[in-house]
Parts: sequence; C-alpha cells; structure tokens
Amino acid sequence: MTNVLILGANGRIAEQRLLAETEVQLTLVLRHSERLNIVNPEREQVVEGDVTDSQLLEQVMPDQDIVYANLAGNMELLAKNIVQVMLNNQVKKLIWITGSGLYHETSEPFGSWVEQVVGHASKEDTRRAARIIESSTLQYTIIRAAYMTDDSKVDYEVTQKGETFKGTMVSRASIADLVLQIVSNPCEYARTSLGIAQPGTDDMLPQIKLMERNR
Repeated sequence: MTNVLILGANGRIAEQRLLAETEVQLTLVLRHSERLNIVNPEREQVVEGDVTDSQLLEQVMPDQDIVYANLAGNMELLAKNIVQVMLNNQVKKLIWITGSGLYHETSEPFGSWVEQVVGHASKEDTRRAARIIESSTLQYTIIRAAYMTDDSKVDYEVTQKGETFKGTMVSRASIADLVLQIVSNPCEYARTSLGIAQPGTDDMLPQIKLMERNR
C-alpha cells in the first residue's frame, strides 16, 4: 500500500483520480479542513494545519511514501521545511508543483507575461525553492506548469529541463493526470523537472487574465 501525503489539498482533481484509479492511502493537509468533502473515509485522513509548521510536518511525515506539494506563499521556506522533514523521516519522493519560467526557459512574449503576472520577487522565491529541492538527495519531480485553466480536457505535452518550454496554458485536469502517472511510476520520473502545457497553445497569450489583474 502506497501512502501519499498531500500538502495544500484544496484542489481535488488529483485526489479524486488517485482514489478512483489507485489504491493509495491519502493524508490531506490544509489550513481549513471544512473545504474538503471526504469521499472515502477509509482511505483519506484530513489534517488541519499550516505547512510552514515543521512540527506539524514531523507529525504527518512518518510512514509516507510520496509527498505531493501544491502550495503557495513563501516557497523558499516551504521547500526548506519539507525537504528537511522528508530527509529526517527517510521519505524520498517529492512531487512539487510550480509555474513555468524557473530557468527562464519560456520563450517571448510568454516569458515576460509570466514575470509580470506572477511578479519578479515571487518568481525569484520559486526559483530559490526549486534550487533547494534540486540540490537535495530526494527523488523529486518538479512540475513546471503553464497558466492553469479549469478546462476538463486532458491534453498535454511535457518538456525536460534544458528544453524550451512549449505552450502557454494547461488544464488542471492535465496536471492531475501527470501527477497520477508519477505516483504510479515514481522511479521513472526521479530527479526530473518537467514543463507541462497544452499542445498548440504557443501563440495563445492569456491577455484577458492579465487585464483583469491590472484592474
């Protein structure tokens, strides 16, 4: 039985598919537990708390096999805490969700759009977090996602670190599908950094969202 610890469990797409298509046990950590509707009490345990709390992480980390982190906030601090507690408990596999542009791998004009929408300071924070993870001994998989949409369509391609990022948008359902593949085959994706985007969206800059942010 594989135990998966999900940090930042507000989104339910990946969790629903993991419950439906695998036999994993889920521990779900989030600040406001009332946001979750438990589907399978025998396979889901909810823990309310702040992931920046190292003591909380130490409590939930033992016996986990995979940590899936889908977080926002002070990413450098989160990465430091999570990596250290995983190492303390000999948990090796980390799936880390972040945005594109970690390595300035996104072509223009999307690269500048990402920096403007996310904010330069925030982007540098995510880059520092990624460096912490990549310099660790963990069997990590970093997922660098294009702009996320709520489209239910699963349609994506991945790029490796060192390759130019393709596409500008991707559905959360597609990200969930990739997470499912990694959980099912963790060794295949060990110590990789994958860009994910929907094919054919290279010229589809999300300008409407940019205008909404600037209002």
